[in-house]
Amino acid sequence: MGLSDYLPGLAVLVGVGLLARVLAETVVPVNHLILAIVLGVLIGNLLTIPAVLRPGLGTHKLLLEAGIVVMGARIALGDVLASGLVIVGLVVVVVAFGILFVETLSRTVFGIAPRLSSLIAAGSSICGVSAVVAVAGGIKADEDQIAYAVATILLFDAITIFLYPWVGHLLALPDQVFGMWAGLSMFSTGPVTAAGFAYSDPAGQWAVLTKVTRNVLIGVVAIGYSLYYAHRRVGGESDDTAGSGALAQLWSNFPKFVVGFLLVMVLASTGVLGGEAVTSLQNGYKWLFLFAFVGLGIQIQVREMRSTGLRPIAAVSVGLVTLSAVSLGLLTVVL
Repeated sequence: MGLSDYLPGLAVLVGVGLLARVLAETVVPVNHLILAIVLGVLIGNLLTIPAVLRPGLGTHKLLLEAGIVVMGARIALGDVLASGLVIVGLVVVVVAFGILFVETLSRTVFGIAPRLSSLIAAGSSICGVSAVVAVAGGIKADEDQIAYAVATILLFDAITIFLYPWVGHLLALPDQVFGMWAGLSMFSTGPVTAAGFAYSDPAGQWAVLTKVTRNVLIGVVAIGYSLYYAHRRVGGESDDTAGSGALAQLWSNFPKFVVGFLLVMVLASTGVLGGEAVTSLQNGYKWLFLFAFVGLGIQIQVREMRSTGLRPIAAVSVGLVTLSAVSLGLLTVVL
């Protein structure tokens, strides 16, 4: 597939993103990033997307990851070093609590099958759909279980994009607290980034920094689940999956854009990148996020979410509320 195949869809992302920017500044008193997502949702659900546009529209994930990499120029290395241990500690505690809580809740209270419980626990505790896909292969989940888990996660991604900024303003949370709260408790990277920057630019930076740290654990969790199901009979389901190739699986599931983010941050903070280059990068990530969020909205398909089972929704609802409360409580104590 050549570059020309991507241009029509990319043109739509750019055009709708620019429209959202203009409308937010002149007509609709809404943050332009949130408006970009809303316009995307309307397009994706009210119109039939021609096949010629799909390749370009699908690049929104790449644009988001590129934006995160470029945003590394905006993050001061000194701030990361000063807060790094706090962020890592909070991420480990919240992720471990989230997985154990949602797993136990799903199996014992809502009677959800073990593998589906594991998928929604990983998705709601690490990084959304990416975690579901990463874990699914290692535990040999079937297609129906993957579909239920993905639909459930996407449903809450769509809700929390709008709910978190509203709650944050209602509680008058400081930028750093809100950003880290979103990064610790929301599910997927795209919605976390959108909610963070919809709140404020500093909140968005803290949200991405916290979420990137959380995403690093995806490989570890995927391997852990693979080994668990390989050596135990769970809920009457036997599995002969071998736990070999742990390092290869770790790298396979590792979010590669994290490396780029750290590299750009170090280069910008140490002066290797000149002032003009840093300024250009700092402006660039905002545009990349704007265009990526249009695609994020288009992928939110209301019709597909209707297939989500009520029990997974109930389990994830309780898990999200609990995880949000725990993470916010920890932040108020630590910060």
